[in-house]
Amino acid sequence: MPQGPNILGESGLPLSFEVVNPEQVGITPPETRMGDSLRTWVRSLSVFQKEALVASSRTGLVWSLSSDEGPYLDGHDEASCPLSFLTVGMIASYMKEITALAKQQDVTIHKLRLIQDNYYTMEGSMRKRTMVGGALPVELTVEIDCDLDDGPLNTFLLNAVSASPINGLMRGKLESLFALSKNGQKLELGKAKRISGSLYADPGDQFDQCKFEASTLKEPLVEPQGVTPKKPVSGGTSAAGSSLADEQNRTLNIGGVCTLREDGIKEITQLQYSPHGTSFKLLSEEAPINGGQGRAPDANTYISAGVAFCFMTQFGRFVKMLNLDLEEYRVVQDSHFSLGGASGNTGQAGKADPFETHVYLKTSESDDIAREMLDISEQTCFLHAFCRTDLKTKLCVNRI
Repeated sequence: MPQGPNILGESGLPLSFEVVNPEQVGITPPETRMGDSLRTWVRSLSVFQKEALVASSRTGLVWSLSSDEGPYLDGHDEASCPLSFLTVGMIASYMKEITALAKQQDVTIHKLRLIQDNYYTMEGSMRKRTMVGGALPVELTVEIDCDLDDGPLNTFLLNAVSASPINGLMRGKLESLFALSKNGQKLELGKAKRISGSLYADPGDQFDQCKFEASTLKEPLVEPQGVTPKKPVSGGTSAAGSSLADEQNRTLNIGGVCTLREDGIKEITQLQYSPHGTSFKLLSEEAPINGGQGRAPDANTYISAGVAFCFMTQFGRFVKMLNLDLEEYRVVQDSHFSLGGASGNTGQAGKADPFETHVYLKTSESDDIAREMLDISEQTCFLHAFCRTDLKTKLCVNRI
């Protein structure tokens, strides 16, 4: 049973839109470090509903995105779950690198569809502080009709997958970095690794100042598609409140299907197999500097939002399960990616730096509890686990 108001459903705003007044809002991207640097602000709206603003140093665009959870976390199911944003960003990035490499190598592709499955684990007890989130290898199926023979095609696709900046998150064993503020005062960290620089000043809650204009696509950038078709997932869950159980040993599976439309838009259907929930259609496009028109969020924007959303969910889950006080919480996250090996003409595998996250809490709990909130949230975050685990993309090729 959902708890708290359905702010996303009652706001009347789109679930995703370009922010046309970023200067008034006050969000700017970090300095470019290796190709594209993004700053993500996330605020908690109501229980597990969240809103993000993502600013890119390369594209100059700022996007607003919203996330929610389904009945498995007593959410309103009003928007895509946090894990879906990483899947959407990954599959959009893979599509981008495949098409860019095909253009470079004069490979003619007649038909192309990507099908991806991301898997995660949650094991242990929250009350005993033994609960840990994990990430498993990604499965990518490429359905393709092209003029390459089997051997060259496999090499071509492996090179395209390696060229994606997401490769840097998967293969780098990156330990995320943090800074913490409680009630306006900086706290030293507990177990989490510390950012080398200073804690950013709390930007406050500037989200309500965001303005938008109607999309030139004349269609929603995010749209629900109904309940995801069921498929067997070993260790999968579907029951209401199942993700709030104290003792857990479960597997999560988020899928995505991506096609490239004739108008250049990547249309991605996000599938929530476990915990079982609603599917959403999300649109993605690269900005003009990257060869697109910037009519929808790009791959790096989705990836950055997904990591921050997932981390925020773990705060909400921890305090809900242990009945702790957390009146307000928000984060500022910086992410740094290389250009794509094909799309950015680097000819190299994609790279990334560790995520750097500044956390701002308003709570009556002790300093030690505030530190523990951060430590447990990082420990149980599937996408910070994704970054610190050496993962490979399992590739399957189907001729169509």
